[in-house]
Amino acid sequence: MTGSLEPLDQAIAQELAADGRRSFTDLAERVGLSVSAVHQRVRRLEQRGVILGYTARLDGEQIGLPLTALISLTPNDPAAPDDYPQRLEHIKEIESCYSVAGDESYILLVRVASPLGLEDLLRRIRESAKVSTRTTVVLSTPFEGRSPTL
Repeated sequence: MTGSLEPLDQAIAQELAADGRRSFTDLAERVGLSVSAVHQRVRRLEQRGVILGYTARLDGEQIGLPLTALISLTPNDPAAPDDYPQRLEHIKEIESCYSVAGDESYILLVRVASPLGLEDLLRRIRESAKVSTRTTVVLSTPFEGRSPTL
């Protein structure tokens, strides 16, 4: 089901987007419902696929993956099947894969330890997906991972 959310569901989703670790008690206080009502609404939002999951965001610098890059993929053979995400899903350095309009078919967000690691990753991507690549190295990240405004 697509469309807009009811105001209370929207408020709950917005609170969880700001802090996915909020307790049901805290959520209930913030949106003016009982704890059981909030719990029921959160479960419904999860079942509907509005809430896709809960994760911890990690600092790439501190976990040894300071180099972030965007890699654009262009098929070597335009007639080849469009199965690049399946061909690449085993590569753990790929954090996100976006299907895009334009000259490229997909853009990947990757994190690696070094330029040498990026070079190796590019080789593995080209071999696995049979694509040509264009890479943009991220110099800094003023902000990232913001939730959509509801």
